[in-house]
Formats: sequence, C-alpha cells, structure tokens
Amino acid sequence: MSRSATAATHTIREMRDFLFANATDYAAARAGFAWPQVDEFNFALEWFDVVATESPDRPAVQIVSADLSLQAWTYGELAARSDQVAAWLTGLGIRRGDHVIVMLGNTIELWEVMLAITKIGAVSIPTSTLLSASDLAYRIEHGRARAVVTLGTLSDRLAGVDDGILRIGVGDDLPSGWTRFADSASAPTAFEPDGPTPATDTALLYFTSGTTSRPKLVQHTHVSYPVGHLSTMWWLGVRPDDVHLNISSPGWAKHAWSSFYSPFLAEATVFVYNYDRFDANTLMQVMDTHHVSTFCAPPTVWRMLIQADLARLTHPPRELVGAGEPLNPEVIDRVRDAWGGTIRDGFGQTEMTACIGNSPGQTVKVGSMGRPLPGYPVVLLDPVTGAVVDGEGEIALDLADAPLGLMAGYYDDPEKTAESRIGGYHHTGDIASRDTDGYLTYIGRADDVFKASDYKISPFELESVLLEHELVIEAAVIPSPDPTRLSVPKAYVCLHPDATDEVDAARAIFTYAHDRLSSHLWVRIIEFVPELPKTISGKIRRVELRARETARVASGDDAGQHRDRDYR
Repeated sequence: MSRSATAATHTIREMRDFLFANATDYAAARAGFAWPQVDEFNFALEWFDVVATESPDRPAVQIVSADLSLQAWTYGELAARSDQVAAWLTGLGIRRGDHVIVMLGNTIELWEVMLAITKIGAVSIPTSTLLSASDLAYRIEHGRARAVVTLGTLSDRLAGVDDGILRIGVGDDLPSGWTRFADSASAPTAFEPDGPTPATDTALLYFTSGTTSRPKLVQHTHVSYPVGHLSTMWWLGVRPDDVHLNISSPGWAKHAWSSFYSPFLAEATVFVYNYDRFDANTLMQVMDTHHVSTFCAPPTVWRMLIQADLARLTHPPRELVGAGEPLNPEVIDRVRDAWGGTIRDGFGQTEMTACIGNSPGQTVKVGSMGRPLPGYPVVLLDPVTGAVVDGEGEIALDLADAPLGLMAGYYDDPEKTAESRIGGYHHTGDIASRDTDGYLTYIGRADDVFKASDYKISPFELESVLLEHELVIEAAVIPSPDPTRLSVPKAYVCLHPDATDEVDAARAIFTYAHDRLSSHLWVRIIEFVPELPKTISGKIRRVELRARETARVASGDDAGQHRDRDYR
C-alpha cells in the first residue's frame, strides 16, 4: 500500500488546516470556512491511505482490553491490512454498491472492515451487536444487505435470515455455511479499486435510534460523513497526535462521528477501552496511563463519573465533550471544579454531522448547546407556521445553503425525505431557544414538549433540576393526563442505592424541586422505577413512558404513585 494525495485530498486538507489555524477563533472559523467541493473522493483510499503513506508509524487505533492490556495499530499497518481485507471481500463477490451489515464490537476487525468496504466502493450498514434476531432481520431486509459481517457468537441472530445472505464470521466455531474472517489473512495483500469513487455515491446507511417510531434508514454519501465531519472534528477539538477516547458503541452514528471520521481527519489516534463492567476509577486510571487528550462521553457516563473521586485523574484531557443528550449543569460544574476544564455540549443527528456546539476556547454557557458550527446555516422555525423566528423554535437547516454534512435523504423513502425538507429547510424535530449572543439551548423533541395548565413544559428543564438531587440517578419527565390541567408533569425516577425509604425520598425530591422551580413547573407525580426504557443506543424512550402513563390513568391504578399534594 502506497498512495499519493489527489486533488480532493489537497482540497479537504486545506480546509481542515484552516480549521486547525482557527481552532479557538469562532468568528474567523465561521466566516472563512467553506465546504470542500469534490466530484470524486474515497475516504479510505484518498485520505486514510495517504496519511499512512506520509506517516506510516503514526498510531491509528489503540485498544485496551478489560484486563488492561494494550494492542495498537499504526496508520501504515491498518492501511495495508484493509487493502488485504478489501481484496478478500472482492474475491467473495462483494462489489461496488453492495450493502454490507457490519455488526461488530470495538475490535480491530471493525476498522479493517469499514475501511475495506469503503475502498471497494460498497456500502456499510453499521449495526449494534445488541440487536435481537427480529431487529437484525428488519435491517437486513430494509437495508437490502448482500452480506453480514458479525461475531460467530452471534450466529443465532441470523438463523431465520435468507440463506442467500453471505455470512462472514469473526472468531472460531462458526456454523456450517459461514465464511471465516480469519481466512482474509491469507488473501493477496494488494488491492486496486475498479475506478474512481463518485462523491455522491452512497457510502453509509445508518438506522436512527428509534426514540419515537420505527428506525429510519439514513443515507450518507462518500462526502457527507467522511468530509462533513470536519465540523465535528473542530467541535471536538481533536488535533494531530491527540489520543481521542469516545465512549460509544459501534452501530450508532456517534461512533462514526468520534471513533472513525473525526480523529482520522485530524490524523489523531482512536483510543478504545473495552471494559466488561463500567468502573469510573478504572476508566480514569486507563485515561491517565495512556495519555488520553480528548474525551467524549454520553451523559450517563458523565453522571457515573461524578459519583467517583474525580481527583483520581491526575492529567485530565485537554478537551471534554458530552454528546447524545444534553448534559445537566450540575454535572458540568462538578467536572470543572475537579478537572479545570468545561464539558462542551453540542448537537447533531444521525442525519448530519455536528451542526451546533460549544467550540474550544469560547465562553461556555452552562446549559447551552453552543452556536452554529462552521458550514451550518442553522435557523429556528415556528413549529406551526414554519416561519423563521428569533427566540424559540424548531432547529432547522436552510437548504438554500445546504451543508455538505447533511444526509442525501432517507434511503428508498422519498416521502420521509420530503417530509423532512418542507419549505426549503431540513427539519430536525428538536426545539431550542436562542439568546442575544446566538447561543442555543435545547428544550426537547417537538413531540416531548407538552402543555400543563396552558404552560409549555420542557421535560429537559425539569429533569435537570431533579438530577441535581443526590438521591436521583436518572429521571424522565412526561405528561400525566389530568381532567383539570390537561396534563401535569410526572417524573419516573431511578433512585440512588443509598435511598432506603421511598416515602422519605419522594418528600425530599419534591421539596428540592419545588424550591428550585416556578410553581407552574412543579413535578406533581413521582414514580420510582429500577430503570428507564431506552433505545439500544441509550436514549430514553419517553414515548413508551407516555403510553404507559396514559394506560395507567385510564385503568385508575394509583399504586406506586407519589403525589406532591400528599407531602406538603
């Protein structure tokens, strides 16, 4: 493997280096950034392999196992290996445009396969290893998959799948009819693509998390994610030679954001810690030992971290980022007090790269997602009229200046694509408010926000207060039907193990929340639950809680309900 930079490589690198030069200058980055325009581009061949040719010994991927042992691969090694895997897959009949489900964990085979599929010009459909057999079958059918690459231990998930689907297994003890991924090690080491890769060809298909409905299939091109993640790279603050740890499971878009495209665009190192069971103290030990310099984690991980002694991390990362759902102010304050850095929140979706964020070096308004990132024409729309508004509205992108990082559409579903692009804007379905400095604060999904006594209620605002209480581990607020007020706020709460009495806990939480919220925002009902329903990617399914509560009220069942009026 030895490949030279192309015109596309130079164009993309020029704009990437512009972002590096303006890493902490928000105004300059916004004013001077323009999306690279390329007609042909293959991220694996014209970016990753070029970096490997120029700096073959640069660390690309480092994986620490549960026993704390380290394995590492350089750009040169991974480029050569992905060539071999690409040649092997081609020998199995995988061709340009074929769809391949990749259902692997955070092991090196994942990066080998993803790069190899890109080199061929085939289409990756990253998929979580936690999917049930029926969910996998749904994705194979709707994703029109030609092949599945997964662990041999998950072979039972394909028991009912069409025999015509090529099954490639990682590991030993594969069922009859499966192809051993290990055989790729004896394949030819040279790979030559069958031609250039059109930039508009499909490269990735991602199923959404399905928080409110059946997952949709998002279609990304060879530039929308591979080049579009320049905005994510700038938001993360990752730079050459950084060691970037992103706690995210493969199969979800955030993994592509922070464990593939962004660090590789920056010529940094992807760092993985594969723990059997999360332990905050061990995580901090691993981060110290391996000099993690940029760190991205979902709110759940940040909340668990602040339960531990944050001082155990003697060399905190330079950049701290939260993603997935908005972080609560108390978490941000606790980490800043201990590590000196501020967790920077941001916003994006499977349908796009990072489009809003608190960028490095800027004033971080705790509770705000930040400001529009370079290349993103973000506006707020009135949810009813569709008109552009100043204060509060639905987050949307102006398609008159469509960002490169936006999806091509929903795969094979022109109706859903059209629904998302009404009036010349891409609609996100998320509501936010904007202050006079241009900072956006998340309010909630359009279908999560509700009215109580004619007041608009943002679940996130109430949840943020509840989560500050020492007895609350997690909370989700939904409307409970009420004959007088239309609805009242109800909180499903997961209690800390230290809480030994639910009555005392309810009284303490009601008192705490009432002291910190206006009366029209008071949580009126609390129900304690061992866990909250979530998507496989970890997002709370409030739609399921709303349905559960509607059924409970209709049945008249009041068991387990703690009402604020009983604790005054």
